[in-house]
Amino acid sequence: MSGQLEVEAARSLLRAAAVRARCDLVFAAAERGETRHFRLVPERLDSAAEHVAAVTRRRYPNLDIPYHSRWRHFAAGGVDRARLVAAGADPAETARARIDLAVVSVLLDAGAGPRWRFREAESGLTLTRSEGLAAASLWAMARGLFSADPQLPWRADAAALARLSAADLAAAFQHGPGNELLGLEGRALLLRRLGEAAALRPDLFGRPARLGALYDYWLPRRAALKADDMLFTLLDAFAAIWPQGMSYANIPLGDCGRHPAVPGDGLVPFHKLMQWLVYSLVEPLTAAGFRIVDLDGLTGLAEYRNGGLFLDCGVLAARDPELPRRPLAPHSEPIVEWRALTVSLLDRLAPHVRERLGKSAAELPLAKLLEGGSWAAGRELAFARRPDGGPPLTIAGDGALF
Repeated sequence: MSGQLEVEAARSLLRAAAVRARCDLVFAAAERGETRHFRLVPERLDSAAEHVAAVTRRRYPNLDIPYHSRWRHFAAGGVDRARLVAAGADPAETARARIDLAVVSVLLDAGAGPRWRFREAESGLTLTRSEGLAAASLWAMARGLFSADPQLPWRADAAALARLSAADLAAAFQHGPGNELLGLEGRALLLRRLGEAAALRPDLFGRPARLGALYDYWLPRRAALKADDMLFTLLDAFAAIWPQGMSYANIPLGDCGRHPAVPGDGLVPFHKLMQWLVYSLVEPLTAAGFRIVDLDGLTGLAEYRNGGLFLDCGVLAARDPELPRRPLAPHSEPIVEWRALTVSLLDRLAPHVRERLGKSAAELPLAKLLEGGSWAAGRELAFARRPDGGPPLTIAGDGALF
C-alpha cells in the first residue's frame, strides 16, 4: 500500500463506521466459535433485553428518555448544576462554556475506584463514581482551575490545561489518604496533553486556544451538523493525547486495539470517550440553535457498564473461568475482544428493547437506549453481584481509557 493510501486508511479509522465494521468482524468470529476469550450465548439476549427494558421503564416511566450524556451526571441528586455554567452570559458564550466543561469532564470520567467520594459543600451531598466526577469537574471549573484568566473562570484554556498538575487535580477532586481517586496522575497527564493538542490547532480552537471555540468552528454548519463529522474533528484534534494510544501511518488513532479476527492490520477502533463526548455536546449545541443530524451513525459505547451487562446477563461467557480474576491491561486481547463484542451486541440488543417498549428506531436511538437503558442496567447488575459494584473483569486501568 502506498504512503498516501495508508494515510487514508488510517484516517478512515477515525470514523464511527469503522468502529462498527471492525467490531462486527470480531462478532462474526464469535458467531463461528473462533474467538479465544469469550463465547456467545445468543439465547440469553432476550433476558438482557427484558432487564434493560424493565430498568428503562422504572427510570423513565413515560419513556421520555434523554440522550446518554455527561449532562445527566451534572444533575445528580436532583441538583441542577448546569444552570451555574456561565450564568448570565449570552447564548454563544454559554455554549462555549458548556463545551469547555463537557470536554474536560468527559475526559476525566474514567473509573473513579470504589474508595473515592466527592463531598459537595454546596448541597451537602456525597457523590461517587461518574456522578461524583461530574460534580467535582464542574466545581473545579467554577473556581477557575481550567482557565488562564482568574476573572473568567468558566473556560477551559489550552494554556491552563497544559500546566495542570496532579496536585491541582487532587485538591479539586478531594483526593487523599482513604479517599484515593484511581489514576490521578494519568488524568492530570491526559488534561495536560489535551491542552498541548488544542494549542497546536488554532484553526479549531483559536488563538489563544480554548476548547469552547469549537462552537465557532462548527457555527457555519449549524443547520445540519453531522455527528460523525463532529467525532472526526475531535479525533483529528485529540487522538494523540492518549499516553498509550496507537498510531498507523503516523496517524494517532486514540482509543484503538488489535484483534486477530480483523484481517490485515488487525486494528479495532472504539473511540469510547470521544463518542460519548459527541453525545454530550448535542445538548449545548442544540440549545444554541444547532441541528445535529445522523446521531445514530455513532455506536454504542465500549465501556465496562455496557460490557458488564452482557457478561452478567450471560450473553457472553469467558472460556477460561479464571479470566475474570486475572488483571487485564486495557489493550490486552481479552479486553479488546470484550469491548468489540459489546459494541456489536448493543446494536443487536436495540431492536429487542424497542419491541418491548413499543418504540421505533427513530423514537429510541442508541443514544437513548444507552441512557434508558443499558448503562444503568449494567451498573445495577454490577452492584447486585459484586459488593463494590466493579466490572466483572479485573481491569488494570490507568485512569484514562476506562
